[in-house]
Amino acid sequence: MTTSRPFGNAGRALPIVGQGTWQMERDDRARAVEALRVGIDAGLIHIDTAEMYGDGRVEAIVGEAIADLARDTLYIVSKVLPHNASAAGTIAACEASLRRLGTDYLDAYLLHWRGALPLAETFEAFERLVEAGKIRRYGVSNFDVEDMIEAHALVGDGKICCNQVLYYLEERHIEGGLSGWCRDHGVAVVGYSPFGSGNFTAPRSPGGRVLAEIAAAHDATTRQVALAFLARDAFVIPKSARASHVRENAAAAALALTDADRQAIDAAFPLRPRHGLPMI
Repeated sequence: MTTSRPFGNAGRALPIVGQGTWQMERDDRARAVEALRVGIDAGLIHIDTAEMYGDGRVEAIVGEAIADLARDTLYIVSKVLPHNASAAGTIAACEASLRRLGTDYLDAYLLHWRGALPLAETFEAFERLVEAGKIRRYGVSNFDVEDMIEAHALVGDGKICCNQVLYYLEERHIEGGLSGWCRDHGVAVVGYSPFGSGNFTAPRSPGGRVLAEIAAAHDATTRQVALAFLARDAFVIPKSARASHVRENAAAAALALTDADRQAIDAAFPLRPRHGLPMI
């Protein structure tokens, strides 16, 4: 398995496994900072956060974790809430995120989900932030195919770097069309909550037994198998505030599943199309 790939059309090559931070404000702060640092040391340099997470507290945790590190070795992503995504509001929100993170720029800045404000207004603000050097690229989150078509029509090829969406074994709905659209248009797919947000496959379930058999054959864990499967076409950003779990996640990038492994997982976790996307 390739352990890194370009992040969107002509984007920087990033590890296929990164670090999510949703609900990290609920964790012990020192332990969370340590886990982020352990992940960075293990190569998980793509760190995703948002102004919504803990009302900015999680951005501050990330800021503490990266405070004395070389900024150009990291890839920091944050997101603006839809109700803040006006022309002026997007810029103000970005500046507030930068202050909490303690950095001069974001590698990517995303619209967290589709809201009532016009996309054109948000993208205009994103372009101004790029021109000012406050963000390198911009993207979206929780967009379905129709949203992506509309967004692409506004800005054209090569502008939208990624679409961040829910993606785990029991929720593979994005494979029903969204992943293909993004791939065809040079948009990276980033899967959040790849372990189902605390609802990982039960060990004694049929799917759990399949994962266990594959894990045993590779001297791996079931969570590593899940990450390796999902990361074939997407970047995955599992969240953990435990150093041991972060190391486990990092090792998944090098796990090479066989065609038979993938077929078994496909059969155990069939694609179930759904209408619309949930949002975190």
